[in-house]
Amino acid sequence: MEELLLTIKYLFLGLIQGITEPIPVSSSGHLVMLQHFFGIKIEGMSFELLVNSASLIAVLIIYREDIWRLIQNGVLYVTKKEESAKSDFRFIIYLIVATIPAAIVGILFEDVIANYLKGVQTIAIALLVTGVALWLIRNLRGRKGDGDLSLKDAIIIGLAQVVALIPGISRSGATIVAAMSLGTKQETALRFSFLLFIPVSLGGMILSFSDILTDPNLSTLAIPYTVAFFASLIASYFSLKWFMNIMAKGNLGYFTVYCFIVGIAVLIFA
Repeated sequence: MEELLLTIKYLFLGLIQGITEPIPVSSSGHLVMLQHFFGIKIEGMSFELLVNSASLIAVLIIYREDIWRLIQNGVLYVTKKEESAKSDFRFIIYLIVATIPAAIVGILFEDVIANYLKGVQTIAIALLVTGVALWLIRNLRGRKGDGDLSLKDAIIIGLAQVVALIPGISRSGATIVAAMSLGTKQETALRFSFLLFIPVSLGGMILSFSDILTDPNLSTLAIPYTVAFFASLIASYFSLKWFMNIMAKGNLGYFTVYCFIVGIAVLIFA
């Protein structure tokens, strides 16, 4: 019976992670809040790595055509200097540039973030900040497409991703807000944000892979981990599809209201 309850708990956690990862409400913040308010303890250091990997696979599936096009045109431009492939090659360079700030800060200040910025009060304030940011850009309709991005845009979006290292600040929310504030189209902002998630997530997997191998709970949590992984994968896929539809309709205000409600509630009851 205990094993069944443990599996159900990890199923629930995987679903929450998967649903909240793509949308601008902070998946890491929600996991911390669940632990605080419901007494749900996450055993094992590798859980977050596992469910993030599942979300990564969902992103790879959804954006597979874009990724394949970028790879083809990137190689084409490098090898043959094909002018038609230049914009996609620049897009790849900008993704790399935007990845660097968060990678450096994440490595240097990982312990500080884990030890001092994971309190529920911090997460509540971060959710309110996210809500304000989403409210400010809710009606923006930019004109920049994929080929119109600049090095300056990439750097600013990359710096926004650094801010999202704070639990409670959504990674997708921060990067989309930054991109749309710079005048990009909603579709371009969304695509750049989630393609940017790929190197960040892959880097985290590589740096933290040893956590799985050395996890003392791995043998006892193999089944719950597997359930959480597939729950997160499926939930991330459908959540991202839903978010893409929301972005297309320009209904970011929904997430503003949610962040305000949850942020205020946490400040009151924490």
